Order: sequence, then structure tokens, then C-alpha cells
Amino acid sequence: MSTAMPAAAKRVGAGATVRQTMTLAWRSLVQIKHNPWELLDLSIQPIMFLLLFTYVFGGAISGSTGDYLQFALPGLLVQNALFYTLSTAIGLNTDITKGVFDRLRSLPIARTAPLAGRIIADTFKQVWAFALLVGFGMILGFRVTTSVAGLIGALALLVVVSLAMAWLSVLIGLKAANPEKVQMIAFSTMMPLTFTSSALVPSQTFPGWLEAWSNVNPVTHLADAIRALLIGGEVAQSAMISLLWALGFVVVFAPLAIRVFRNHA
Repeated sequence: MSTAMPAAAKRVGAGATVRQTMTLAWRSLVQIKHNPWELLDLSIQPIMFLLLFTYVFGGAISGSTGDYLQFALPGLLVQNALFYTLSTAIGLNTDITKGVFDRLRSLPIARTAPLAGRIIADTFKQVWAFALLVGFGMILGFRVTTSVAGLIGALALLVVVSLAMAWLSVLIGLKAANPEKVQMIAFSTMMPLTFTSSALVPSQTFPGWLEAWSNVNPVTHLADAIRALLIGGEVAQSAMISLLWALGFVVVFAPLAIRVFRNHA
């Protein structure tokens, strides 16, 4: 009887881990052309939200669609980035429920490669969605009134914080029984956070008790920081609080998600 170590149990070097991670990241990106619904979520849905909020609610909220577009687009960037973390959760859950993880762990690859590959792929998708929304917003009349550095800083901050908050979605995706439950649980978590923040309306218009919550809501601080980086205003405090919230999400949810992931891997 052979005593050879199973391929999946062999230690994988750092270089091989990087190659395997990038291969699985590419797999996640290539899947878009085979999955029209993901393309809809990534490209068309954000534009629909932008048009809806600008031209249906903009006049009532700001008195002018142009003024509201300047205020709301940074908030919509945040909302879209956080909602897109659902894709990470659903993708992981689909791979688990369809047995993809079972096939991957039988191969001589790093155990972290499937999770890291999906996170890297979703980072590229976040960059694409950011560029798409800002570009389409400029067609409608939005203007970056700060600088190119402000635009790049807004993208960097948005990616860092949304990926940190994505650990909560990852945990949900690993624990839920099926993709439908992932979507229900994660959406029920993200929707109250975004709509009780200053992403789409000024917090000062809320009732007192809701304004108090909005002022500590992590989405409020992220939206305010992105808004300041794109159109001007105080950046440092909101950005620092956003990064502290991001650190908190990583510290709390990353170890839990990784523990559950190792059980699957």
C-alpha cells in the first residue's frame, strides 16, 4: 500500500500560492461572461439606481437634480460597493453548495487560494463599478471638484473599507445553507446600514433618534469621506473613523470567517 502524502496535504510554497490565487481570481472574473445576471449587478443596476435617485428624488430632496447628483453620487458609490459584497458571499456559498470546494481541496493547491482569489477578483470588480458610476455620473453632469489625487484617494478608501466590511458577508456566505439565504440575510444587514446613513440624504433631516444613530453609522462616515475627497470638505476625521470601523470589521469577522472557511477547505 502506498504511503505517499495526499496531494492536498503537501505544503504549497509562497510562489505557487500566489500563482494559484491569481488563477482562481481569473476564474472568478471570466465567469462574468457566462453569467449575465452578475454583469447586470455589476454594470446596469448601479446606473439604474443613479438615474432613479437623481431624476425621481433629486428635485424633491435638493430642489435640483444637478445639486442632488453632486451630493448623492458619492453616497451611491458607497452603497453600490457595500451591496456588491453580497456577490462575494453568494459566490463562496455557490462554490460550497455545488461541490467546487470539494474538488479544489483534492488538488495540490493552497487552502487559502480559493478565498483569496475571489477577494482579489471582487476588488477588480469594485474598481470597474467605481469607474463606471463616476464616468456615467460625469455624463449626467457630476463634476469632481477636488483633484485627480482626491479621485484616486476616494477609490482607495472605498476599496479598503468595503473589503474590510466584506468579511461579514464572507461569514454569512460560508454559514448560510444556500445562496438564497445568503442574499436574504446579507441584504437585510446592508440595506438598513446604507439607508440610515448620510449616503443619500443629509443626516440632519432625520428625526433626532435616527440622526444620533446615523452619526455613528460607519456608512455615514465613509460616504462623508468619499464626498469630501470628490467634491471638497473635511476629509481627515471621516476617513480616520471609516478606517477604524474597517479595522473593527476585520478584527471581529475575519477570524470567524477564516475558521469556518478552514472547516470547508
